Amino acid sequence: MAPKWRELADRLAEKIRAGDYAPGDQLPQIRELVDAGEGSKSTVHAAYKALESEGLVTSSRGHGTVVRQRAPLKRLGIARYDKAKWRDGDEVAFIADRVASGRTYKRNEQTQTVSRVKAPAVVAEAHGLPEGADVYARARLVKEGSQPTHTLTSYYRPEHVEGTRIVDPAPGPAGRGGGFRVLYDAGYEIDHMRETLFARIPTAEESQLLQLAPGEWVVELHRTTYTADGTVVEFAIGVHAATRFAWSYDFKVPDSAKTETETEGEGK
Repeated sequence: MAPKWRELADRLAEKIRAGDYAPGDQLPQIRELVDAGEGSKSTVHAAYKALESEGLVTSSRGHGTVVRQRAPLKRLGIARYDKAKWRDGDEVAFIADRVASGRTYKRNEQTQTVSRVKAPAVVAEAHGLPEGADVYARARLVKEGSQPTHTLTSYYRPEHVEGTRIVDPAPGPAGRGGGFRVLYDAGYEIDHMRETLFARIPTAEESQLLQLAPGEWVVELHRTTYTADGTVVEFAIGVHAATRFAWSYDFKVPDSAKTETETEGEGK
């Protein structure tokens, strides 16, 4: 049997999803629910904390507990990297997510710092370099309005990006089309990627930087970007506030048996 605070949190969550409590509405004061027989003060407090950690409400002194105003951003999968967006246009990946979510954006909602650093083990392994080799780190903090959504740090081999806009620390994307367009113009056209995701508890620094609610987790992304010949031209680590994104993937379902049959037929 679930704890009483969990049962209360689930009932309130259902009301939020059903629209009984609309975005911007304030939930009842803790004392009101206690008086209504929903449990002790600690039970109601725990329920509200659970709703906050799940991204359904925000709590602040003087404003109480309020239903979140906005749905999570749609974080596209394959479609966010469509070459037509950044090669032929100016829709870098974080902007593609905003467009798909029907949200506005400003290019300066992405800030960045660029530095030449010694490659940590995970970066060195991805690039096939010895640990401690020099790489460029391009670290971005992305916000929606005043609220941070995620960080993303891309690591590059110096010989791939030296003298390009990628190592220019000016705020915003690295010029028209962003970093992928810079690599394309330098002769490193991206061909395929591998993304690995996992959830974890944030560090204290990440909680502060992303303005996370107490108990909110993050989703860490590792992205390895390759050219057609298998050269790694970028390895990126992103840290995303878990409740601020809905991860969306749309792809053709593979049929490896069919592919093998076709290959055997070609060989006859």
